[in-house]
Amino acid sequence: MRDYNYREKWQKLLTPEIVKKLTLIHEYKGEQRLFIEAHKDELNELVEIAKVQSTEASNRIEGISTEYDRLKNLVQAKTTPRNREESEIAGYRDVLNTIHENYDYIPVNANYILQLHRDLYKFLGSVDGGIFKTSDNIIRETDMDGTERIRFKPVAVWETPPSIDELCKAFYEAKNEADLLLLDFMFILDFLCIHPFNDGNGRMSRLLTLLLLYQSGFIVGKYISIEKIIEESKETYYEVLQESSMNWHENLNDYKPFVNYMLGVIVKAYKEFESRVKLLTDSGLSKMDRIREIIKYHIGTITKSELMEMNPDISDTTIQRALADLLKNGEIQKIGGGRYTKYIWKEEN
Repeated sequence: MRDYNYREKWQKLLTPEIVKKLTLIHEYKGEQRLFIEAHKDELNELVEIAKVQSTEASNRIEGISTEYDRLKNLVQAKTTPRNREESEIAGYRDVLNTIHENYDYIPVNANYILQLHRDLYKFLGSVDGGIFKTSDNIIRETDMDGTERIRFKPVAVWETPPSIDELCKAFYEAKNEADLLLLDFMFILDFLCIHPFNDGNGRMSRLLTLLLLYQSGFIVGKYISIEKIIEESKETYYEVLQESSMNWHENLNDYKPFVNYMLGVIVKAYKEFESRVKLLTDSGLSKMDRIREIIKYHIGTITKSELMEMNPDISDTTIQRALADLLKNGEIQKIGGGRYTKYIWKEEN
């Protein structure tokens, strides 16, 4: 069986690049605590936005989606699921809420992992919900020419329950010695390599990521969607996952690519949190100016729907007027048309 002992493995991750990110994250963590204490009411908006974005992004990575208005109503429990995809979205919503509200009271063990997985599928009445896989699963990928190949072979069915037990045991044994952020992401990598369920492994890994981060004192995912950041870089996510899982069964895998990537995700989440809070709490900014600043400091393109989602206190008309003025002034560029229209800040500005 795989050796899950983290006591020595985690220290091998302390490269200059990873240490730099750890230092930065700890600095952001302290600043976030001050923001939260000073602006608790304003931050409630960010929590609700992050819930919608997290539910949408984590499911969309797995090809599960519905219309945005339907998804928003599902996350806010204003409607009931009408098909399989919406049932899976509603299940994710409930597990996400459970973690948000009870993370201090959820031990990381096989029993609780099974309960969370059960709730992920509770609207489907699925026999797979809340039980470990009943048949061996293989992670496959298809090349550009359509050729399918095996990317990774997880542990066998009979080995799954003891593997999860050993994984959780090793996690707790190392908590007083290892850097908690490194330990959290090493755990998630190993969880994905075990691949303990017939379905839902990816979504469970992202939910467990939030749980472990919250328990370690890093609660940025409550206000900024970590799942959305992963979705926006999912090609890299899959690349580092594959790189870190090579020779995993032989205990020779390298955690660094996956851990380094995940630390980058957390750094980006903290940076976004900082910029969003400053915009929310700057009384000198008009609503039009806020839209301008959001686009200016947003990485990549942004849609009108995303702007509305990020600013529930700003009307559709005001956002549309702001976009029109920014286009007229040549400060932003319009990409595409119709429902697929996106906007991006012009670099020369």
